Amino acid sequence: MSSKEKQVFLCASCGHESGKWLGRCPQCGEWDTLSQAKAKPRLLRTTAQVFPLNGQGGEEAERLVTGISELDRTLGGGIVPGSMILIGGDPGIGKSTLILQLLAALAQQQHKVLYVSGEESVRQIRMRAERLAVQSEQIFLAAENSVQAILSLVDEVQPAFLAVDSIQTLYSETVSSAPGSVTQVRESTSLLVNLAKRTDLPIILIGHVTKDGSIAGPRVLEHMVDTVLYFEGDSSQVFRLLRTVKNRFGSTNEIGVFEMKESGLAEVDNPSALFLAERPVNVPGSVVMPSVEGTRPILVEVQALVSPSSLGTSRRTAIGADPQRLALLTAVLEKKIGVTLFDHDIFLNIAGGIRIDEPALDLAVIVALLSSLYEKIVDPATVVCGEVGLAGEIRAVGQIEMRLREARRLGFKTFLMPESSRRQLEASAAEGIQIYPVRTVHEVVERLFVA
Repeated sequence: MSSKEKQVFLCASCGHESGKWLGRCPQCGEWDTLSQAKAKPRLLRTTAQVFPLNGQGGEEAERLVTGISELDRTLGGGIVPGSMILIGGDPGIGKSTLILQLLAALAQQQHKVLYVSGEESVRQIRMRAERLAVQSEQIFLAAENSVQAILSLVDEVQPAFLAVDSIQTLYSETVSSAPGSVTQVRESTSLLVNLAKRTDLPIILIGHVTKDGSIAGPRVLEHMVDTVLYFEGDSSQVFRLLRTVKNRFGSTNEIGVFEMKESGLAEVDNPSALFLAERPVNVPGSVVMPSVEGTRPILVEVQALVSPSSLGTSRRTAIGADPQRLALLTAVLEKKIGVTLFDHDIFLNIAGGIRIDEPALDLAVIVALLSSLYEKIVDPATVVCGEVGLAGEIRAVGQIEMRLREARRLGFKTFLMPESSRRQLEASAAEGIQIYPVRTVHEVVERLFVA
């Protein structure tokens, strides 16, 4: 058998190549994901170039500012020429709507843009554009699945920006497998990456997601692109979060906040006020926590409901937070405070549909649980944040001054924080707000719940 006909087995989850079939992929550990495919012949390059590190061309390229500030924030300040951007999200979350609004914003700056869809016809795209009131002679549309045909369209139109919806619908004519397969996704992406780097053409790809919320296709897809964005939100809620999970040209913790309206996605300039707009006042189980996402502080409401369980096994449910972290904090309360929670159902919710993953959420969860359990109200003008350790200690959190400024800006009067974080603050930073430093969960109980 010649090298061109050599058979390999590719993992549908991570793209790992194996010379023989295996029941479990040695790279990602998934079962029954290897399938047979033809290996591509390796091309030998006879010449190569090297360049000195401090040569010319090391300065950062001028970014293409879209004019959509929430999107520019997640991209690190704008679109870098020649970059590959991958955006994923649940069906119907608003990915295509966001892309069309992005193209409209670039077209208003007299940039010629090309929108290629492998899922919709040109007529369907025009119908959505009419609903969003998008009209421009600088936007060109095409319904095409062949990557080679897309490359020809780019040579013909010469756009300043290319959008492809979606990468799982594309196929390369040099590969015999079906669109959406590991080989096709990797080959199609490789050709588009080569186009972007060769011509400095920025490209954005829309990707489908699996049931667990990750982008469908091989994991190597996320490694090939420069930026990966996830569009999050509940279809029953009006808020949408655009979260950066990978960015070679900026922070990986940024989020952009949008509100879904009939006319499309609207930017939310003050998400803290929006998330707290419907917060109940003087209700047990509710507390405000200052979170930091990238360079943006956001105040969110943490809600807890603790009630006696009528079942044999009590329930632990967390929405917008890590359920494992909730179980850990519940165990800390039982061990260090002596409260009885094993026979209580516990429900935790981060209001507004946002998800918080940072450890600074721990102290707010503890306070909300105790507030609901004791049926005691936490002062509505109080914010809390801090990491809780297994010994019941309250550990320091980062960017405390940024959290403090946001709480003070929205009129909060009291800040419950770790004592070690209080020592890091300058004296002038605490003006206008009362600081209550705590070291252990015992001190939290004494300060908030003991008369």
